[in-house]
Amino acid sequence: MDIRRDESVIRNKRRRQMIIMIAAVVAVAAITLGVSQLKPAAPGVEFGTVWPDKVKRGSMLRQVRGLGSLVPIPEDIRVIPADTEVQVERILVLPGTPVQADTIIMELTNPQVSQEAMDADLQLKSALADYENTRVKLEGELLTQKAGAATVSADYEDAKRQADSNRELVKIGVLSDQALKTSEGKAREMSTRHQIELDRIAMNTKAITTQMAVQQAKIDQMRALSQLKHKQLDALKVRAGIPGVLQEVDVQVGQRAPQGTILAKVVQPEHLKAELKIPETQAKDIELGQPAEVDTHNGIIKGAVMRIDPAAQNGTFTVDVKLEPPLPKGARPSLSVDGTITLESLSNVLYVGRPAFGQEKSTVGMFRIDPDGKAAVRVPVELGRSSVSYIEIVRGLKEGDEVILSDMSKFDNVNRVKLEK
Repeated sequence: MDIRRDESVIRNKRRRQMIIMIAAVVAVAAITLGVSQLKPAAPGVEFGTVWPDKVKRGSMLRQVRGLGSLVPIPEDIRVIPADTEVQVERILVLPGTPVQADTIIMELTNPQVSQEAMDADLQLKSALADYENTRVKLEGELLTQKAGAATVSADYEDAKRQADSNRELVKIGVLSDQALKTSEGKAREMSTRHQIELDRIAMNTKAITTQMAVQQAKIDQMRALSQLKHKQLDALKVRAGIPGVLQEVDVQVGQRAPQGTILAKVVQPEHLKAELKIPETQAKDIELGQPAEVDTHNGIIKGAVMRIDPAAQNGTFTVDVKLEPPLPKGARPSLSVDGTITLESLSNVLYVGRPAFGQEKSTVGMFRIDPDGKAAVRVPVELGRSSVSYIEIVRGLKEGDEVILSDMSKFDNVNRVKLEK
């Protein structure tokens, strides 16, 4: 027999089930919403793997650093070229050997140079002989002319005395006026001839001087040619020319070298400069005369900026530093060095160690370590002027703050990290 159910009981039961289901759905939604709004846990960082530093206030040296090498000062380098086309016969000194000015580095050969030197000597002797021959000939002609002039001078003196004597005889009436006029005419004629002879002697003397000057010019020309050829002959024995060290020998025994070929290079190792390569982003504030220090890995040398290359190459500027003597032992051309140039000294500035990221005069995010040292929070920091090891803090940090300088780029998506010790 079927039992009839109460409809009100059934409706109440369904209502309770519906309320329970709605409450469950609301609870799940609330939990989901709450979980979604929770912040993710801060990632952990091993404290021993980061590079912390404290913000300080005081004086900061602005410096730039570059790698480079020691090179000879140009005026203390002697580059030895071949004066003529030559062949290397012997090399007597090897690179790295100390040399004196008269040290013979190598011997060269050129038969044509030897022949030309001999021919130049013979031409000089011929010019000297022509000079003597011309001198004797001209002086002989001048003597002959002077002898003729002496005869004319004697005749002039006789005519002059005769005229004077006849003038006295005319006064006492012994001689006629016609005879006096004849003797005076003769005296005037001889005076003119005498003057002409004197003028001819003077003119010929000048002519002799001119002709001898021409001969002397030929001698000078031949002597200069002879000296040139002997210089070329002597250059076949290549000498160092200056005391120093033989840096390079650019030829080999048996090699033929045309005129102008560089044979060797001699330097004075105590006269060196540092040639530094400075990144173009750091070179804008470098000026002549700024102090510098060069580390040769065997000592530090003080110096000053003496030249700045006007053009950048491969992203760097070449800066030459004049070094103060004495140089440390082992300093020699091509030695690799590290150089630091001091740009300026800043006083009473806020600064910290240079971070692994961020350039000067920019704003970056840096992790500031909490006072308890358990966490670090990212804060915006405005950077100012930079140096090799330090950078100025314009705003965002205060004296005594401790920040992380090492690369934290893998935490760019979080603003807080937990420091684990």
